[in-house]
Amino acid sequence: MAESGNNKTKSSSGLMSFNRSFRMHATTAESNPPKVHLLLNNPSSLNRAASISKIYNSIDSVTGKVKKLRSLFESSKSSSSSSNLTSPKEPSHVVLRPTKSIGYCSSFSSSFNNPLIRLPGTEDRIVVYLTSLRGIRRTYEDCYAVRMIFRGFRVWVDERDISMDAAYKKELQSVLKAKNVSLPQVFIKGKHVGGADVIKSMFEVGELAKILDGFPRRQPGFVCEGCGDIRFVPCGNCSGSRNLFDEDEGLLKRCLECNENGLIRCPDCCS
Repeated sequence: MAESGNNKTKSSSGLMSFNRSFRMHATTAESNPPKVHLLLNNPSSLNRAASISKIYNSIDSVTGKVKKLRSLFESSKSSSSSSNLTSPKEPSHVVLRPTKSIGYCSSFSSSFNNPLIRLPGTEDRIVVYLTSLRGIRRTYEDCYAVRMIFRGFRVWVDERDISMDAAYKKELQSVLKAKNVSLPQVFIKGKHVGGADVIKSMFEVGELAKILDGFPRRQPGFVCEGCGDIRFVPCGNCSGSRNLFDEDEGLLKRCLECNENGLIRCPDCCS
């Protein structure tokens, strides 16, 4: 009897555990509804689907517009080609124009051989009127470029800086017979060549090297010890003060050996 009672208790406990597990699985299955129901019940998923459909519709519309434009262009090309076949055009005549450097070379030849513009006393040298001031950037860059071109050939150049001596400006105005002159201005063997554009074009085409062939060359890296290639030094008579004391009259007088800046030409490289 005792054994039968124990068997009943074991069977009842097993049924109870089976019922509990079945209930747990049933509840979990019920608590997790199918994904289809979630998609249908979720409004955000519907909005996403609608937005995706809109994107595809917009892409279809864009492709349709592209096809229309393509058809228009193809029709225009076909019409132009048919017109060319029916009425051929006459061959157009190509007009060749000289380049900038060629134009400058022609102007150089005309100005260099002009006997009316000459600088007396400079038949054995190269004279360049320039400025070392940077007030006008374009003017300073042109002057610097011309100076570097001539220094590359290692020829001695008589550089006449109008910012260091105002007499050079008056001299250039009288030679060119013009009040407003542009800088730099180059004279070779006493003949007027031109400005920076002419020198640059001559240098590019190799014409300047031919003209400077007869000039003596300086040593590489040579720099004047007296002025440092500035071409001016302080006046030794007045020490650059531009004034001298006259002991006989007891007055200060203007020094007549220097310019308005108290400078004179370097006696070592400009004599």
